[in-house]
Amino acid sequence: MAFMVKTMVGGQLKNLTGSLGGGEDKEDGDKSAAEAQGMSREEYEEYQKQLVEEKMERDAQFTQRKAERATLRSHFRDKYRLPKNETDESQIQMAGGDVELPRELAKMIEEDTEEEQERASVLGQLASLPGLDLGSLKDKAQATLGDLKQSAEKCHIM
Repeated sequence: MAFMVKTMVGGQLKNLTGSLGGGEDKEDGDKSAAEAQGMSREEYEEYQKQLVEEKMERDAQFTQRKAERATLRSHFRDKYRLPKNETDESQIQMAGGDVELPRELAKMIEEDTEEEQERASVLGQLASLPGLDLGSLKDKAQATLGDLKQSAEKCHIM
């Protein structure tokens, strides 16, 4: 029983007296942190390096995503002739300058552009009118053109 109390309270007392003493080497602090994790010093250093590398990789991916979003926003600003944003340009520069949109976003933008071009055309405007059947309109136009050709052939002046 005394052993359990000593191990439970003893570790906490060592931490308390160690932080109050302040004269210990940093190596002892590293060892105690490594020992607290149940690793050797080399394993602990490798673990810390791995954590730093993972954090750098996550930060790089996050920066890339932010730059992709900024590129998308700047694309729409150019498209609709809106004023440019300084923060978007700085985010793009932070990611390396030349940022490409993800394939899915590029495909969506391309589809939107195609739809807008269709709407901008004359046939697109006609198709958007309610109650208008383009098929029957086309048939009527072809029939009228055929009638005009026949009447032109019958005309004696030409």
